[in-house]
Amino acid sequence: MRLHRLEVTAFGPFSKTEEIDFDALSDAGLFLVQGRTGAGKTSILDAVCFALYGQVPGARNAVKGLRSDHAAPGTGPRVVLETTIRGRRLRITRSPAWERPKLRGSGTTAEHAKVILEELEHGTWVGLTTRLDEAGDLISRLLGMTAVQFCQVALLPQGEFAGFLRAGADDRRKVLERLFAAEVFTQVEKWLADRRAATGREAAELGAAASSIADRIAETTGAAPPDGGRPAVPAPRRAEPVAEPFAETGALPAWAAELAGGHEDVRAVTGELRREAAAALEASREALEDAKALVGLRRRHAEALARRAALREHAEEKSRMASRLDAAARADRVVPLVRAVQARHEEARRARRWADETRAGAGALLPPNASEDVLVKAERARRDEAATLDGRRAASARLRRIEDERAELARELARLEPEEARVAASLADLPGIVETRRAALHEARVAAAGRQGAEAAVAEARRRLDAAHRRDQVEHLLAEAESAHRDTVDAAQDARQRVLDLRQARLDGMAAVLAEDLADGEPCRVCGSTEHPAPVTSLAPIPSEEQIDEAQGRSDAAEAVREQTGKEIEARRTELDHLLETAGETAAGALAEEVAGAERTLQDAEARAAEAERLEAALHRDERELDSVRDAQHEIAQALTGNRAKDRELSAERDRLSAELDEARGADATLEARIARLGREADVLAEAVEALRGSDLAARELAAARAAAKAAAEAEGFRTPEEILEAAMPDEEQGVLRDRIRRLDDEEAAVRDLLADPALAAAAAGPDPDLPALEAAFAAADAAHTAAASAADRARHRRDRLAALRGQLGEAAAAWRPAAERHEVAERLAGLASGKHAANRHAMSLSAYVLAARLEQVVAAANERLSRMSGARYVLVHTTEKAAGDRTKGAGGLGLRVADAWTGLERDPVTLSGGESFITSLSLALGLADVVTAEAGGTEIGTLFVDEGFGTLDEETLDEVMDVLDALRDGGRAVGVVSHVAELRARIPAQLRVTKDRAGSTATIVV
Repeated sequence: MRLHRLEVTAFGPFSKTEEIDFDALSDAGLFLVQGRTGAGKTSILDAVCFALYGQVPGARNAVKGLRSDHAAPGTGPRVVLETTIRGRRLRITRSPAWERPKLRGSGTTAEHAKVILEELEHGTWVGLTTRLDEAGDLISRLLGMTAVQFCQVALLPQGEFAGFLRAGADDRRKVLERLFAAEVFTQVEKWLADRRAATGREAAELGAAASSIADRIAETTGAAPPDGGRPAVPAPRRAEPVAEPFAETGALPAWAAELAGGHEDVRAVTGELRREAAAALEASREALEDAKALVGLRRRHAEALARRAALREHAEEKSRMASRLDAAARADRVVPLVRAVQARHEEARRARRWADETRAGAGALLPPNASEDVLVKAERARRDEAATLDGRRAASARLRRIEDERAELARELARLEPEEARVAASLADLPGIVETRRAALHEARVAAAGRQGAEAAVAEARRRLDAAHRRDQVEHLLAEAESAHRDTVDAAQDARQRVLDLRQARLDGMAAVLAEDLADGEPCRVCGSTEHPAPVTSLAPIPSEEQIDEAQGRSDAAEAVREQTGKEIEARRTELDHLLETAGETAAGALAEEVAGAERTLQDAEARAAEAERLEAALHRDERELDSVRDAQHEIAQALTGNRAKDRELSAERDRLSAELDEARGADATLEARIARLGREADVLAEAVEALRGSDLAARELAAARAAAKAAAEAEGFRTPEEILEAAMPDEEQGVLRDRIRRLDDEEAAVRDLLADPALAAAAAGPDPDLPALEAAFAAADAAHTAAASAADRARHRRDRLAALRGQLGEAAAAWRPAAERHEVAERLAGLASGKHAANRHAMSLSAYVLAARLEQVVAAANERLSRMSGARYVLVHTTEKAAGDRTKGAGGLGLRVADAWTGLERDPVTLSGGESFITSLSLALGLADVVTAEAGGTEIGTLFVDEGFGTLDEETLDEVMDVLDALRDGGRAVGVVSHVAELRARIPAQLRVTKDRAGSTATIVV
């Protein structure tokens, strides 16, 4: 990387635009950046770093205000840097975020950070990007280093390296981690530590699972756990859990197998005891059951004797119940006939009472004690008269309808007479109204005849107005097209001239083109000579055929555009001529007034036409009304004539029917009343006839029932009906007596069978068994059997449970063993990587080891310059020992000592004087720059800066330092020394002077 030009505006202490030509300074190789304290020397380095990375070095980057406080309010901060990186000439323009005054009103508004990255290609700056992230990514990839690495390599902040020289291991480690990519090794350390913790947790969990199963085995068997029991309160948890020891967890399966063997023996013994107790229990149960059976037989025999005695006491009762059932059976065959006599007697009594009541009701219609024939004849006479009068009901209904029809005719007459008067009045007015409508309609039609002409006038006026508007637009478009055509004509002519110029230049330089192809000993294509003593050369560039073809293509394209714009002008002019033929030169405003006048005329004509349509509709309506009124008058007249004639006919018919009905009803009020009276009298007579007949029939049936009942009673041995009814019993009572007799018979048969049973007789003859003694023996045998069975079940359960837990324990131990082995490996590797394992002899972590290797490279590169600047007295020594008082584990390997050749001893860097510290720090900075550059891919730093510290050197040491800096210029590198030491101004003629005053700082180049 080489700097060419830097331009800063309103940046840091620079209030205006300051331009620095690094090419002029780089020609001298070594130049001085000098100025008073606070003038802005370091700000120039900040501007370079800001242009490349968008940030400034060190703690100054935390301050957001990079804009100069001396700049004018509206001037924005900007840095422009031209540099060459890996052969690419770049121009970077950056502006930090700042607050600018608002264009309107008071206050400020935020301006965001901006960047423009350009590259010089063929003499022209070509934009690459304007995005902050893309620009930063491209610069970082080209330089191959981060902002922190660049500041350490190209800017050499000497003050920071003095701190690096005296720093402790942790601070030195932080600096090296920023410069070298050691993150991957730190991540490896973290991964191994996490792996150690994860495998430790896994092994601990699996070991705990195995121990938990062992605890359950101990709880099941009642044995002591293999570890002698865990404390009631667990030990405090460690930071990193570890697996159970191999010996303890690995011994659990053998311990469980030993327990299983012992419990199998216990199960066999308890099983044998259980079988013996079961045999004794069965024998005692059989003896007890036999005794209970004998007691039962003796009890059944005694009960049979008692039941036989009770049956003998119920023998007389059984005989009485049998006699009672026999009498009830005979009575059941006669009782229905007795009941029938009683029913017939009641029916005869009711029939006589009904006959007497009906005779009394008909007494007013007939003589007393009239016979059945008289009653029948009187009923028939009344029904015949009612039937005759029923034929007169049609006449009565017709008379009522006549009255209704006459009432309706009267209502219709009352409606028609006023309607006749109204129609007559309408016929007097309507003919005059119709004639008036016809006259008005004629006038309106004459006025509306001009509407079509008005519509045509409006259409023509509008067409001219539209054409006028389009005419004005086309005139404007034509002017624009003519202007564009003139531009295209100029462009086409310029392109054509360019082609001619290129062709002429090609012709003028053709000799030089041919001379380029000449070779010694080969004939010339023009003259054929094989000697070419003076081939033509051209100082001016000669265009190629491709350039001429490209220019010709652009000329053809420009000519096509010119022709297209010419055609567009012709089209616009043709359109304008047509529009002028239509609208003329009349202004659009005047034509708009003509359109308004034509529209008003059309509106008047349309209004008269609408009026004519309204009058025509009204005339048709009046004519239809006149015709309707005339038709209504004719219809009303016909209706009145028919109404009056119909009323006369109905009045005559009413008089005739009224006379006939008066004769038919006699003394009754109405014909209906007479018919109803005759019907009621006929019904009373018919009921009397029916009652008389029913009374005679009931008397005959009663006599027959009495004779049948008497004969049946005598046949069954009963003298009177009362005896029959007394002997009769309900079926329920007979069923109860029969059931009682059947139960007594069944009881007698059962008792006979029991007493005849030889087993019962033998049991009754023998002695009573001793049940309490047998029951006590059975209870004792059952208790012994229960205890033996319980013990056997517990032994079997413990054996089965122990077998299941042994299987689980085997699986848990098999799962724990690989996890414990993985944890041992992970713990050893993590300890080695972190420097905390005994196998790590240097007690260095992996990342510290890598950084120590980098530090060794830095020390080797630094000693090449330190030996020269110190007169071969001092050499930096890298040591893996920790600094005094440093008790951090794994932090060794980053120590620095200074070997003094004069004393042969190693010293701590803090014991060096100011000048010695400067040359040592400078050597360390240059060595670190070399290593970082190589780490970044070997990017060549063409311009670097060394900042301050020269004031602490004596004249001889300064000479040595200047020689070293001069050596840095090898390969065309430019070195800038930032210092305000007066002696350096005399030693370094090429200077960049930075001057400060109240208005801000300025920069001046002195070569």
